[in-house]
Amino acid sequence: MAKKVLIIRFSSIGDIVLTTPVIRAIKTQIDNAEVHFCTKAAFEPLLSSNPYIDKIHLLEDSLTDLANKLKKESFDHIIDLHNNLRTRRLKKILKAESQSFDKLNWEKWLMVNFKINKLPNVHIVERYLEAAAPLGVKPDLLGLEYFIPEKDEVEREWLPETHRKEFIAFAIGGQHETKKLPFKRMIELCDKINKPIILLGGKEDKTLGDRIADFFDRKHETEDFKAPLEELNKKALVYNACGKFNINQSAAVIKMAQCVFTHDTGMMHIAAAFNKTIFSIWGNTIPEFGMYPYRTKFTILETKNLGCRPCSKIGYNKCPKGHFKCMNDIIFDFWLP
Repeated sequence: MAKKVLIIRFSSIGDIVLTTPVIRAIKTQIDNAEVHFCTKAAFEPLLSSNPYIDKIHLLEDSLTDLANKLKKESFDHIIDLHNNLRTRRLKKILKAESQSFDKLNWEKWLMVNFKINKLPNVHIVERYLEAAAPLGVKPDLLGLEYFIPEKDEVEREWLPETHRKEFIAFAIGGQHETKKLPFKRMIELCDKINKPIILLGGKEDKTLGDRIADFFDRKHETEDFKAPLEELNKKALVYNACGKFNINQSAAVIKMAQCVFTHDTGMMHIAAAFNKTIFSIWGNTIPEFGMYPYRTKFTILETKNLGCRPCSKIGYNKCPKGHFKCMNDIIFDFWLP
């Protein structure tokens, strides 16, 4: 008889990608497991091609409507990987045996407000897996996964000719401004990378991407201008793909990249799912919160030993102190593979 398991994670991109080891472990380690996943409608594309998921349930407008649909499934077990008020309400209605992951809210509060570090040295994926441990599943050490639908695969011929052979992906977006490099520092980073670069992000990042690409634009350069650039070994050619691709297509671009530069965002975890070398840029948040790249080679770029950092476990629209040293003072010290 099949064991029916519901996994709940409503948002967001990175958090959902981080659940993939749990999905895989339950499906492959439990005999006759039937795996269901519940998330917000906006994030269905992240999961629609995952072969370990038997059915996806979507939260749209009404939690009550969702609960009524889920009750008809008669789940044997619920793994709550979101653990908030709505998921607690949902579990109460469904009345199935359940486990929730530990969000470490107290430990994060101490770190943000008093810089007292009681955070365990445990990645969030391991805490997700701990919630599923009562089902008898164990970590399989295979890392994250991301499955791109065939219709969303990106061909190299779709990219500019200058970027078809080799390029670096730079995910310039971020949910909060304090998790993103300022424009001038992005320019500095692209110059330091000094290779063909594809900027990735949503439609909301397009204007910023255009500014960066325009800075490195060589369309109108003369031979007199070209020669000094070549002498200085200037090879940063920037293509702004922000807003041009959907999330799955952006993942396909990441899969083709030589390596990936990214802020503390969902793109970082998508890159980890493809086992990319990652250069992870941290501002007001810190890797110690447990959401650094999982089971892939990575370099952390951050400003350590700031008395004001972390100032939030999420982020702000601007630096509360006004100086934004966490991003402005980062030293771009790295070697490309």
